[in-house]
Amino acid sequence: MGSRASSLLREEDIEEIKKQTGFSHSQITRLYSRFHSLDKGENGALSREDFQRIPELAINPLGDRIINAFFPEGEDQVNFRGFMRTLAHFRPVEDNEKNKDPTSGEPLNSRTNKLFFAFQLYDLDRDDKISRDELLQVLRMMVGVNISDEQLGSIADRTIQEADTNGDMCISFSEFTKVLEKVDVEQKMSIRFLH
Repeated sequence: MGSRASSLLREEDIEEIKKQTGFSHSQITRLYSRFHSLDKGENGALSREDFQRIPELAINPLGDRIINAFFPEGEDQVNFRGFMRTLAHFRPVEDNEKNKDPTSGEPLNSRTNKLFFAFQLYDLDRDDKISRDELLQVLRMMVGVNISDEQLGSIADRTIQEADTNGDMCISFSEFTKVLEKVDVEQKMSIRFLH
């Protein structure tokens, strides 16, 4: 069994991933070859180091957070299916999906799921709320060193004051959603995947 054999994606896997993620057949095969070229250990899974070789993530101030989002709790490897499920959050919503069969569950790229993905980039300890401290950490990553701690602190306080409706000094997912209700999340959280 050479490593090349593992580079083939079975037709039934493709069908399954199509159903779960909404990607087209050709998108899946193209992303698979990208996945495969990142898989330096050739073991069918990516490590955090593999992701850190992606230039766009290396320079993104939230790169580590985004990489983290690919890994299930406590895992340090992600397989192709998991990789595709995370990427699916960034798939643009096609017009023909707007009124899709409501019984088939919410697609991974729905507005709510896109927002939840963003929420989790802040909610580091995964306790379903964003604390002042978590907010500060993200702000610091995004603005770098040219703003004083004091200024960052007041931005964090103001953000929480505006968002926090139940007075617990944290931002819950529903509060997060409310703050962003006028934001075009679809446009900001979509990646154009080639067809």
